[in-house]
Amino acid sequence: MDSTASFSTSLFSSPLVIQDQRLNQDNSSIDSSFLQNQTNVPKEFLWPKVDLVNAHQELLEPLVDLEVFFRGDELAIQQAARVIRVACLSHGCFQVINHGVDSRLITAAYDHLNRFFQLPVSQKLRARKTTTDGLNNLSYSGAHANRFTSNLPWKETLTFGFEENLKESSVVDSFKSSLGDDFEEMGKTYQKYCEGMKNLALVVMEILAISLGVDRLHYKKFFQDGRSIMRCNYYPPCPEPGLTFGTGPHCDSTSLTILHQDEVGGLEIFANNKWQIVRPRHDALVINIGETFTALSNGKYKSCLHRAVVNSERARRSLAFFLCPREDKVVRPPEDLVHGEVTRAYPDFTWSDFHLFTQKYYRADAHTLHNFTKWLLSSKPIYHN
Repeated sequence: MDSTASFSTSLFSSPLVIQDQRLNQDNSSIDSSFLQNQTNVPKEFLWPKVDLVNAHQELLEPLVDLEVFFRGDELAIQQAARVIRVACLSHGCFQVINHGVDSRLITAAYDHLNRFFQLPVSQKLRARKTTTDGLNNLSYSGAHANRFTSNLPWKETLTFGFEENLKESSVVDSFKSSLGDDFEEMGKTYQKYCEGMKNLALVVMEILAISLGVDRLHYKKFFQDGRSIMRCNYYPPCPEPGLTFGTGPHCDSTSLTILHQDEVGGLEIFANNKWQIVRPRHDALVINIGETFTALSNGKYKSCLHRAVVNSERARRSLAFFLCPREDKVVRPPEDLVHGEVTRAYPDFTWSDFHLFTQKYYRADAHTLHNFTKWLLSSKPIYHN
């Protein structure tokens, strides 16, 4: 099939307005000590009232027990795939238990998260991007104030890349080179955490393939040599939590997000036309479908529209692992999803182009993939094998 000729023209119903929000070029940073000393929310952190709709209902979804996968129970795996399919067709979010990631490793990851964000801002600033993509380096951000000047999130983040095919100590080296030898153990913990998340992500990819009725190894093979992203989030208490967000409403541009949130909670997703609360479970991991997988499913599975709220009493923490394909991989759905008269929902693209779009030209929101498609077709060549 000609991948350039049959994707839906309904994507182009309105003109594309590129959001160039790289307005704050002085690399200023806002850390938790600044945020915690505020008695009111600064204007840069105020969000539009239309976005500040409270969630009052808890998302009630069946938990997916992955023990059936690890013991090879095919009937139970098919049932789990059906549960996941329903969630992904609706809103793109589900939770898994018995996922194979050691709870002690998760606890250790939080311990090191606490240690990092308690550092003086001068030390945290040593973990700043020094390359164009930043994926092999530590990247500290205080409220993304180095990228944006309005609708800032009430949080700090530490982001770094993970590539399984690199030497075993790649994450360790990033921590040591940026922060010093005293942070070697922190690097080792996050190296192990990323390895566990990558293994789990490939399991989920296999079940997603089953749920879509395609070769069960198709997506697993596609992501096997990928270069993923890990992010530690710290949300300080906020004096007026009803006026801002820890993370504003958006869909992840990556393929799959595996999130662990601490007992404080704060994750909310948009399902059934309203915001709903995802209650934290210490034994569960939240799985969100990202925009890249929406394209890989030919638009069948929804990317999860989500946000994070803050509170006035307690700091909130979370650990997010973003599964990504290799940068030069062409993102296109398997033939089983586009045969016959089926219309292509999106043109071919590479993850490197999509990542570039979100880092340099567009702030992620609920319409990122839609607008990326327009940008791609207006400025980029079509990819062929």
